Amino acid sequence: MQKLIKYLREQASDQNFLHQLERVETIVSKVLSLAMVIVILISVYQLGASLVQELIRPSAEDFGTVLFTIFGMFLNVLIALEILENITAYLKKHVIQVELVIVTSLIAVARKIIILDLEKKGPFDLMALAAAIAALSVSYWIVRRVNQRSSDS
Repeated sequence: MQKLIKYLREQASDQNFLHQLERVETIVSKVLSLAMVIVILISVYQLGASLVQELIRPSAEDFGTVLFTIFGMFLNVLIALEILENITAYLKKHVIQVELVIVTSLIAVARKIIILDLEKKGPFDLMALAAAIAALSVSYWIVRRVNQRSSDS
């Protein structure tokens, strides 16, 4: 019984606990990577199918509307690729790269602007998007400068 208690104490030590948490994080990251690859493949398939459909038989919709939809789909794939890159970078270095997260956010906001229907949105929606872009841009600039200074040292 004492051996069991000693074993359980050793397993519950901070070092072992942190090691087990790291293993769980790695497993979850790998599962997320595989799920993201599936999402990317499905997104590329849908994009290809939409492109072929529009090229073979143009719809009755306005070409501008179709174009914005296709651009939105392209950006969805890019966002998914950036998220996969974030997960991959985490698996390699076990560090979340803030610069990649900010770039992914900028792409997501750009996508939102491209597909935005100005007739249905009010001025507050536009101001909110502008504020998001400004905040993300300043954040990116700061992170970039800090990264450049640390790499120069």
